[in-house]
Amino acid sequence: MKNKESLKLSVLRGLLALFTQELTATKRRPDGQLTNEAVIGLIRRSVKQRHEAAAQFREGGREDLAEKENKEAEILAKYLPPVMSKDEIRTVVERKQAETGIDDKSGMGRLIGSVMVELKGKADGADVKEVVEQLLS
Repeated sequence: MKNKESLKLSVLRGLLALFTQELTATKRRPDGQLTNEAVIGLIRRSVKQRHEAAAQFREGGREDLAEKENKEAEILAKYLPPVMSKDEIRTVVERKQAETGIDDKSGMGRLIGSVMVELKGKADGADVKEVVEQLLS
């Protein structure tokens, strides 16, 4: 507030409101606490929503609003733990593939599911899917 960063202030206030909404939606007190996994999930969802909104604004020719959404997503992304690289994901996928014995595209969904259970919150689902598709093709 003292630095007059109105966009950052607005985003963080919105995030606090999102946390309160989540608490009340799960029938808990608004001044309760969320788990770290829940907080990270909410922030990830919020970042994803902002990226989707930016894409829609670009389609509609509103570059100014798309840029604002991207800046908000950048602010929120600073509060997320770093995601795994594709090389790190590849090692986990190869290990899971050896464990499950899946070697064709018919088991791709099962392989992605088992990897995502292990990497929940650590890796982006789209990256996992891409790595699995590369290994099984």
